[in-house]
Amino acid sequence: MRWRAAFSWTDSHLWEMSFGQTGFGIPDPEYGFDGPLDARKATLAQVLANTRRKTFRYLYDFGDAWEHSVKIERVGAASPHLTYPLILDAVGMRPPEDCGGPWGYAEKLEALGDPQHEYHEEALDTLGDDHDPNAQPDIPLIEARLEALAKKWAPQTRRKA
Repeated sequence: MRWRAAFSWTDSHLWEMSFGQTGFGIPDPEYGFDGPLDARKATLAQVLANTRRKTFRYLYDFGDAWEHSVKIERVGAASPHLTYPLILDAVGMRPPEDCGGPWGYAEKLEALGDPQHEYHEEALDTLGDDHDPNAQPDIPLIEARLEALAKKWAPQTRRKA
């Protein structure tokens, strides 16, 4: 999914989008259960139309459990002058991948803010000494990542020989 690019997450974990009781993701036979429907076989627009939902749950990294509620504000005709998806707003800095999920991230933030904390050095290694969760995100950087990913995923035109 393109929004993982906004988080700088690497897509190295299982994920699932849930529309009510219907889940879509990339099935992994080694994970030990039947899993979600294959997301590679449908577009988001098709799923939204078939489920008649404007909201869904997105779960990234089943171990860390980064859960997001996604609301589709509107679907309209695409403008040829824009690269999609568009970022409308962002609040706070993104958490790094593999930091223990929301609870692990909260613990690392606490340790980062206290030089006497027993895990302060570990938090520095994971987050960096300049990590400010309340800082304004770099919107142009996020847009550049999304645009690069959109170009990578764009259909390729074939040249005639």
